[in-house]
Amino acid sequence: MHHLLLSPMTWALLWMAVAWMSWRRGRAWWRVVLVAAGLAIVLLCTPLGANALIRVVESHVPTDARCGAGDAGAPIVVLSGGLADEPRAQDDYIALMPASWRRLRGGVALWRSGPPVPMVIAGGGPFAIKEATVLSRLAQDWGIPATLLREETQSTTTWESAMALRGTLPARVRVVSSATHLPRAVVAFRAAGFTPCAVASDSAFVPMGSAGYFMPQLSAMQKTQLALYELAGTVSYRWKAGRSKAE
Repeated sequence: MHHLLLSPMTWALLWMAVAWMSWRRGRAWWRVVLVAAGLAIVLLCTPLGANALIRVVESHVPTDARCGAGDAGAPIVVLSGGLADEPRAQDDYIALMPASWRRLRGGVALWRSGPPVPMVIAGGGPFAIKEATVLSRLAQDWGIPATLLREETQSTTTWESAMALRGTLPARVRVVSSATHLPRAVVAFRAAGFTPCAVASDSAFVPMGSAGYFMPQLSAMQKTQLALYELAGTVSYRWKAGRSKAE
């Protein structure tokens, strides 16, 4: 349901319905509002608007949540990016969503860049074979020793992942995920009592290129939807964190 609510296409359809019903009877100020809203929707359907929104989202990682040289010995937590299909075996890597591949690749690269440290892969999912299980097997194929790998397989959300790991790791952990997802992840891990530092496995931002950057595109609409989903998720997690403190 939230995908429909956050889609620019849904907004465009609603805008057309409202404009059709109220344009003739509306006052001048209302017509100005309609025109401005229509232009904003069109902008968010272009790479220009979508990438501007992505940059806003990805820049919301707090300064004190950025990893430094002194964090090389901190455990690594890789957050799964989901499954595209039900895994038929623990090494059914084709079932992984692209986000899961990218996040694990980022986590493995981080692990290789410093001394050997424990790596936790977090993510459950609705299937018998869990996301973290498949990713853990792939991490071993990529050279991470099984003795340093741990799986968190009970969670279905980032918030649940953070809470499931509470008390099982040192306070300082390096959280690896997509740049768009990290602001929300940092809120969740702080609420769970960690002092996380964030490591981006990849970025959704694409700099300005050809003339197509200014034209509405399906990929831009999907990117806008992703950015709005993460913004809404961050707001929701901050509210949950505030409630947890109050209790």
